[in-house]
Amino acid sequence: MRKISLLLCGAALGAATALVGTQAFLIPGSTPATAAAADTYRSLNLFGDVFEKIRTDYVEKPDDQKLVEAAINGMLTSLDPHSSYMDSKAFNDMQVQTRGEFGGLGIEVTQENGFIKVVTPIDDTPASRAGILSGDIISAIDGEAVDGMTLNQAVDKMRGEPNTVVTLKILRGPKKDARDIKLTRAVIQIKSVRSKKEGDDIGYIRITQFNEQTADGVRDALLKFQTDIPGDKLKGYILDLRNNPGGLLDQSIAVVNAFIDHGEIVSTRGRNADETMRYNARPGDLSHGKPLIVLINGGSASASEIVAGALQDHKRATIIGTRSFGKGSVQTIIPLGADNGALRLTTARYYTPSGRSIQAQGIEPDIIVLEDVPADLKGRDETKGEASLKGHLLNGTHEQFGSQAYVPPDEKNDKQLIAAEDLLRGIKRADAAPEAPVAPTPAAPAVPAPVPVKPVAPVVTPAAPADPSAGKSP
Repeated sequence: MRKISLLLCGAALGAATALVGTQAFLIPGSTPATAAAADTYRSLNLFGDVFEKIRTDYVEKPDDQKLVEAAINGMLTSLDPHSSYMDSKAFNDMQVQTRGEFGGLGIEVTQENGFIKVVTPIDDTPASRAGILSGDIISAIDGEAVDGMTLNQAVDKMRGEPNTVVTLKILRGPKKDARDIKLTRAVIQIKSVRSKKEGDDIGYIRITQFNEQTADGVRDALLKFQTDIPGDKLKGYILDLRNNPGGLLDQSIAVVNAFIDHGEIVSTRGRNADETMRYNARPGDLSHGKPLIVLINGGSASASEIVAGALQDHKRATIIGTRSFGKGSVQTIIPLGADNGALRLTTARYYTPSGRSIQAQGIEPDIIVLEDVPADLKGRDETKGEASLKGHLLNGTHEQFGSQAYVPPDEKNDKQLIAAEDLLRGIKRADAAPEAPVAPTPAAPAVPAPVPVKPVAPVVTPAAPADPSAGKSP
């Protein structure tokens, strides 16, 4: 009961700050601080009274722990859309996501008509070695039917400790032939970076999220391009951040540092001046100054916007696409110990090197290119943006609402990608927006020396809702 009481105090304290901060009065001989504290304790008593009434008089016996968690989460969500409470399971899931590896099978899955459908097996994983194919239907896991499970529940059942066994019932082909496939789980890495050559003269790098593997993935991709494409033939790079909801702050900084070798990358500013942090580039431009195009859209948020904003301010890249989501805040994950989960608390705003905040405004591309959206998707192809979220942090009077977030599945129809390739190759089309190719050159303003600050916990920048069409990887 002591543990619950402590949590109750924390919840009530936050609620009091929000609800009764304007009701303070002075007792003779007291100070404004002690009067405010008195108000807070009165609110704690009120909270305790309500909690006890619910426990004793509600029509059904409530779960005390769930009541406490709901109270804490209600307090946090009243602050802004990105602050929240994570129970121990949600906290563990978040750690798996940011760590970029887990025990599992190595398949990307989605849900279709109540069944779990394989999108693709990941190369060199238990799933690919066992012969799992794209399009296979998973109808049961360890003998338990998946019908009625959510996608997350099915993924949780397929994940587990490495070297443990799981059996999947697979339905394959038009006749839905059934077969049982036994697999041994292994450590699976979530590949947040995919790369390939576009033609024989452009390096294309796609970042789907910023996890602990991202910076290394970008570095490896750059080094491979420089090995595979002769330097005199390499026109430049395309960095695709479309529908990337964000992730770890330090990884976004490292990605920018792969393309610049001096100057500020981003600054974060909290409530107090001594909490300001400035992050500067270190020497070593891995791209060797080759021209760079960055693709963004309405689904590019948070860490993606840090990258796009820094490269734009340094005039190191040309930004193509549509306006980004506009999430300009940083969340700190604060573990609560034992099995109590963690707080995801907004602790700072971030600013691009030129000092602009993109909160509720987004990054405006240098060249706006809209995709052709199929008729059946029109009206569902745009994100509403940070400015549309209830309780978002305000940012002046020029807030912007969302933009197109559609990416064609067939590259032949991807007008933003085609525009990027044309720009790097110096091709001018009749319907193209750019007048001439741009060869960005590094340039950065002078920046103040870093201001030291003690971080409370690892800082992350979780962002906009992920692309709803994306699958999950068990």
